[in-house]
Amino acid sequence: MPAENIILEMIDHHAKAGMNLRELFFRENRELIKTVGRETALCLAGGNKILLCGNGGSAADAQHLAAEFVNRFELDRPPLPAIALTTDSSILTAIGNDFSFEQIFSKQVQALGNQGDMLFAISTSGNSTNVLRAIEVAKEKQMLVVGLTGNTGGKMASVCDYLFNVPEANTALVQEIHIALEHLLCRLTDYYLFENALLLEPYL
Repeated sequence: MPAENIILEMIDHHAKAGMNLRELFFRENRELIKTVGRETALCLAGGNKILLCGNGGSAADAQHLAAEFVNRFELDRPPLPAIALTTDSSILTAIGNDFSFEQIFSKQVQALGNQGDMLFAISTSGNSTNVLRAIEVAKEKQMLVVGLTGNTGGKMASVCDYLFNVPEANTALVQEIHIALEHLLCRLTDYYLFENALLLEPYL
C-alpha cells in the first residue's frame, strides 16, 4: 500500500474512533451531565468556588476549564470563581521539594477549599496519586468531587461523588472527550445561572 494511502487511513481511523466514542459517551452520560451542570451552578450560586487539578494534558484541561469560568465561555456574563491548582510554579515546587509531588494538590485544597466548594479531578488513568490525595482532602472538607477519567476509571471510580469515565485506553481519545465535556459543562452552568435560573429554585 502506498505511504500516502496509509496516512489517509490513519486519519480516517482516528476520526472514526473519536466520533464513535464521543457519540457513545454523550448518549450514555446525558443525565449525569445535566446533574453536574446543575450542581456546578448551585455551587457558584451559593458563593462557593471551583478548584481543578490534573497532570500533564489533564493539567492543561484544568487550566482551560478554569479560564472558561473566570473569563467567559460563550455568554457575556460576570466572572465565576475557579482556580486551577496546576499554575503556580512557586507553590508546586515548594510543596514538591519540601514534602512530595504526591501532595502538590492536596495541600492547596487544604489551604483554599471550603465546605460547599467543588473539586474537578482529572486523570485519564484514574490512578494519579496526587489527584487521589486531593480528592481525599476535598472529601474531608465536605467538598463535592467530580472526576474525569478514562479506561476503567481506576481508583477514582470509587471515591468521586460524580464520575465521568471515558471507556477507552487511548489517552488522546479520552482527552478529546474530556475537553468536549468541559465545554458543555461550562455551557450548562451559564444556562442555569444566567439564562434560566428558575430551574435552580427547587434545589436552593
